[in-house]
Amino acid sequence: MVALDVDGTLVDHDGVMSDEVRAAASAAIDAGHDIIISTGRSLGAALPVIREIGLTRGHAVCSNGGVTLRVDPDLPRGFEVIDKVTFDPSPALRALRERLPGAKYALEDDQGRFLSTESFQDASFGAEAQSVDFEQMLDANAVRVVVFSTDSTAEEFGNAVETIGLHGVTYSVGWTAWLDIAAAGVTKASALELLRRRIGADPALTVAVGDGRNDIEMLEWAARGVAMGQAPEEVRSAASEVTGSVYDDGAAKVLRSLV
Repeated sequence: MVALDVDGTLVDHDGVMSDEVRAAASAAIDAGHDIIISTGRSLGAALPVIREIGLTRGHAVCSNGGVTLRVDPDLPRGFEVIDKVTFDPSPALRALRERLPGAKYALEDDQGRFLSTESFQDASFGAEAQSVDFEQMLDANAVRVVVFSTDSTAEEFGNAVETIGLHGVTYSVGWTAWLDIAAAGVTKASALELLRRRIGADPALTVAVGDGRNDIEMLEWAARGVAMGQAPEEVRSAASEVTGSVYDDGAAKVLRSLV
């Protein structure tokens, strides 16, 4: 069972997948490994990557563990959502709004829609965000909340979030002043463990590859957790090994080692 992050792992920071990574992923699928896309991206943004590596049967974890898909060409849309974890976003949103009044907010709801303030849009949403008042977001049933601040560095943003003391949610700070929030206890690792049990994979034969802070639990969960070469030190420390950077096809090197 091989869990693969997308951005910074399978694709570079321009969203481009190299020919070598594409070929290595295809070879791992052909070899019979259970390849699981495991991403912070929402469903709509994860599907193109699933198609690009040629994954026609299997599973994917989206929205940092909030949504799990089963991929099957016999299904009407080629996939189905088999698990979705939602939460009440209002306490976290109110606390963040008070501490970070200039931040932009977006929310993925239980219908797969994105609601946002200030026409906030990002490629990871996989859908056009609907601009709404902040108060409307408080009433939504959320799968994922995203907060972005142009006024802070990632470190300053992280410190601000720490001082707020968010309760009842799981969160991770990204490369920039970017915050992803999910339901309490929900991470890529929690969703992957449910999948591992579902498909009957041996815990000793689990592999994960990632580069971000939202990958730390996943790297610790896997028997072989591999950090990308450009990952921050805290991510590298959580891994059992480090491969090349995304620009050196580091993910391909791991995948080639499995076939």
